Amino acid sequence: MTKTLLRTLAGEILPTQPIWMMRQAGRYLPEYRATRAEAGDFLSLCYNPDLATEVTLQPIRRYGFDAAILFADILLIPQALGADLWFVTGEGPRLSTVTGPADLAKLRGAADVHETLAPIYQTVRNLAGALPAETTLIGFAGAPWTVATYMIAGRGTPDQGPAHALKDTDRATFEALLDLLTEATIEYLSAQIEAGAEVVKLFDSWAGSLRGDDFARYAVAPAKRIIGALKVRHPGVPIIAFPREGGDGYIGFHAATGADCVAVDDSVTAEWAAEHVQVSGCTQGNLASRHMVTGGDALVSEVRRIRDAFAKGPHIFNLGHGITPEANPDNVSLMIDTLRENA
Repeated sequence: MTKTLLRTLAGEILPTQPIWMMRQAGRYLPEYRATRAEAGDFLSLCYNPDLATEVTLQPIRRYGFDAAILFADILLIPQALGADLWFVTGEGPRLSTVTGPADLAKLRGAADVHETLAPIYQTVRNLAGALPAETTLIGFAGAPWTVATYMIAGRGTPDQGPAHALKDTDRATFEALLDLLTEATIEYLSAQIEAGAEVVKLFDSWAGSLRGDDFARYAVAPAKRIIGALKVRHPGVPIIAFPREGGDGYIGFHAATGADCVAVDDSVTAEWAAEHVQVSGCTQGNLASRHMVTGGDALVSEVRRIRDAFAKGPHIFNLGHGITPEANPDNVSLMIDTLRENA
């Protein structure tokens, strides 16, 4: 095994930590904006294997990241299950809602997602043949709770209130939706692995709004079920879990779910995460995305601090969340150069 990301995921401590960046193919890059314009709209870009391959490769060509992450979206699974999905410019996604048994009954079964998602698998196959030999290919999906919050509300919400309300008032419908999403996610990620993904990542972007037993039941348990099923189907394929803003829920997440790596956001310090999370295995993160906008000495200082805090265990350098559209591409170069300055 020569790829640095795979070596780190296997538990090796490298003198220079591998690096990639969430949303590294995105609106901060002029070449991405040009390809997006060619596609016409966001979903057309996701479902066009040639163009999705191109935007996935763009940050690899520009920066030489140690990994490429498939260009897609976490809401493609709801669409594959039969939900209506569209994007409103400047506002984000909109979906038909699931608020009761009748809405749930309209959705397809988990095994029926592949026809809609076939172009995504073709993108993975394209990338598996196009990436440099040293670059790891990461596939991904949204975690059931996070995807459900969009399906229940019909859009993103600041507090995931509609999903919490359905959970509290119609637990049967809520849990049936999570079960469906869990099974569909297993199918989706398994197909990505079969197409050539070497690592998969589970994004639970809204895990932080789950508290106490709800975190265990709706963040930990679905992740454990997905990871367990994938490990049976694809032994040896590493899995990264990201229960964003999990707080104390990060502690023990490796063992509770079977994840090979736990990604941490920037609401916790690198020092805390090294002591409480990295002690259990590979950890990823946690530079604040704002540094990609502001740059300068503060960026250099933070990269060094995070690098050093995680130096005693396996660590993948990354942001605490996705890079934002207003980021300066030059700051990405500065981050990478700083991380690798002693290599």
